[in-house]
Amino acid sequence: MARKHSKHGPYEDPRPEAEAPAAPLPCWLCGRPTGKTIVWHHPVPKSRGGTDVVPMHAICQQTLIANFSNSELQRHGMDVEALLANPNVRKFVDWVANKDPDFTATTAKRQR
Repeated sequence: MARKHSKHGPYEDPRPEAEAPAAPLPCWLCGRPTGKTIVWHHPVPKSRGGTDVVPMHAICQQTLIANFSNSELQRHGMDVEALLANPNVRKFVDWVANKDPDFTATTAKRQR
C-alpha cells in the first residue's frame, strides 16, 4: 500500500525556472552554430594520443574522416586553417555554410 505522505517531499524540477537555454556552440570546422546533435570530435585521434575534444556537426566530422587519415589528423592537430587548406574540405565548408545546423547528407567515401 502506498504511503499517504512522502517523507522526502514532492518531486521538484532541479532546474531553476529563470534558466535560459545555453547558446549553441560553434562548429570547430565550419563555424556554424551546432544544432540538436553535437559530435564531440578528437582533432588528434585518440589512437594517436589525442585527449582534447571539440564540438562539430556530424556531417563535418564525416568529411574530415573521408579526407584525412589518422596520421594526417595528428600532424595537423588543432590547426583548422591547415585542414581548410585541403581543396575538398574548403569546397565542403563553402557549400555547407548556408545550410541548417541539423542538416545531414551522405558524404563521399575516402578515395584510396
